[in-house]
Amino acid sequence: MLWAASGERSYYLHDILVVGAGLAGAVCARELADAGFDVHVIDKRTHIGGNCFDYMHDSGVRIHKYGPHLFHTSNMKVVDWLSRFTEWTPYEHRVVARLPDQRLVPLPINLDTISAVFNTSMDSPGAVASLLASKAVRRDPVMSAEDHLYSTIGPELTNLFFRPYSLKMWGMDLSNMSAAVVRRLEIRMDQDDRYFPNDRFQALPKEGYTRMFERILDHDRIQITLGEAFCRSRSEQYDFCFTSMPIDEYYEFSLGELPYRSIKFLVEDVPASEAPNYAVVNYTDSSDYTRETWWHMIGSYPAWKSETTPRTIEFPCDYKDNDFERYYPVKTSDNRYDALYRCYAEYATQSDHIAFIGRCGTYRYLDMHQVVNQTLGLVAKWLDRISHGR
Repeated sequence: MLWAASGERSYYLHDILVVGAGLAGAVCARELADAGFDVHVIDKRTHIGGNCFDYMHDSGVRIHKYGPHLFHTSNMKVVDWLSRFTEWTPYEHRVVARLPDQRLVPLPINLDTISAVFNTSMDSPGAVASLLASKAVRRDPVMSAEDHLYSTIGPELTNLFFRPYSLKMWGMDLSNMSAAVVRRLEIRMDQDDRYFPNDRFQALPKEGYTRMFERILDHDRIQITLGEAFCRSRSEQYDFCFTSMPIDEYYEFSLGELPYRSIKFLVEDVPASEAPNYAVVNYTDSSDYTRETWWHMIGSYPAWKSETTPRTIEFPCDYKDNDFERYYPVKTSDNRYDALYRCYAEYATQSDHIAFIGRCGTYRYLDMHQVVNQTLGLVAKWLDRISHGR
């Protein structure tokens, strides 16, 4: 792995520029390097790993700088690929929501959540299903997040768990949000309180994400420059460019801007005596913050004996209010921004020099395993096209 300071680079006979040293960029660079290409990776940040970047806190626990990143998938092809660069620590994520009366209940909603909210004792999945059916208000067609939630759990649970939270998180009411945003959360009819109950593989990199990225990028054909933003004129010096930068920014917002939500993170040291036995709590009220993460509960720290433990509190905002840090593409019920993205994507098909990867490049809400799978597929198609001279 070759490192260069911003403004310095080695020119190769056949080289490729990869913009972004996050998951999409790192996977892309490694696949290209393994295929025999010389790759130059740049990132405007001063660290590799993108939003997965983590570090060890003074207390001896690991913090994910940009909020908890929890690897989960049933795609064993992705697991096998990443396992070349890391060992794993099993971890099954659990989240609780704080009710207005300060009780903590499981999230996503399950049998125990329903019992607590309605002050009744649900004794079977069938009983939960019957109660939810009685609360549901059918909507047809289902276009918005409100439509979906009203049709599945009814207004009461929707307004308690989702409406205030979503307004904070997305800056819009459920009636304007795409149903796809909330379909990701399953409503459980049993007592399973795992956040990702259906994924076969749930774990964290044993030595952290940053160490995994170091190994992915450790290749003689990969050069990395940190603290360097994308420059169109310089990118044209390369044979090809894979970029995870926002596609609207690349085209200088010529068709309009694609909106994103961002998050500001506040890390606090809390006395260990006050440390709870849960990892994440969601605040479904109208406060400014959405959730807090207790890092001693994420991962395995058998030797942790610090007098304090860190927690991170999250404050959602528009990306323009957070130094243009884009985390989540905004999805509306009328899909107007997806339509705008498709216009930009059409621009990209007219170029034989550029390909877009990752969340911002493809304007999709992607989990980590989906980013890896998407990138592996895109690079494979590009290599096939190159090998056949197309």
